[in-house]
Amino acid sequence: MTTSRSATIRPSAPTRPRRFPSGMALVEMITAMTAALVLVMAVGVLLDGGSRAWLAAYQSAHGKVSEDARTIVATFGSIGRKANRGSYVLYNLSNGTLTPVTAPANQPDGVLFGNAVEFRYWDVPLDTSDSHDLMDATKTATAYALFYCVGDQLRLDQGPYPPGAAPAGGGSRNTAGVTTTILAENVSVEPGASAFSHSTVAGVGQGSVRLNVILTDPQDGQTTRVTTTTLMRNIWPR
Repeated sequence: MTTSRSATIRPSAPTRPRRFPSGMALVEMITAMTAALVLVMAVGVLLDGGSRAWLAAYQSAHGKVSEDARTIVATFGSIGRKANRGSYVLYNLSNGTLTPVTAPANQPDGVLFGNAVEFRYWDVPLDTSDSHDLMDATKTATAYALFYCVGDQLRLDQGPYPPGAAPAGGGSRNTAGVTTTILAENVSVEPGASAFSHSTVAGVGQGSVRLNVILTDPQDGQTTRVTTTTLMRNIWPR
């Protein structure tokens, strides 16, 4: 006699993801960590980009080239505004010799260019011996300032007037009793152009002198153009 037994096979229960005590599944935790990592990386990229942009802006505003540009504009403008419109001179400087730039006889009205300009001005108080504190009418100026380009430098000579930057009609640049300041380095002008210019009417300068130079940053080769104009308002004697 044979006895048979039937076995009932029940399907196994599905495997559930392992959960941590907090109730978060492992897959969910990995997904959340990945998303957080991506977010942190994105924020890092933004911060790095912002930092680089801020640094570039700071260097642009406070770098040597920017400082030189501000110095040129401030110095050129302040000296020009107090200069005597009736006695400034535009020159070409070559090998230490200053040659005045004059309008051709057949073109007395026009624009003249040079690589140097001499401003003459008063740097002493009014005549205190006079009861009305009037300026000495015999003096057209007591000091001068010569802006000029030499090599890749823009320089400024300052000294007493007379004698000024050069003898009347031009000649060797005066160096006696002169203070020389280098306003900027790595200075250039466009090919065929000059650093200074002014307009003439009937061969007479009109007292508005323009400066146009290019400053180059030696580290990255970036250039900055400096263009400014000074208007002389003093005319003495009238």
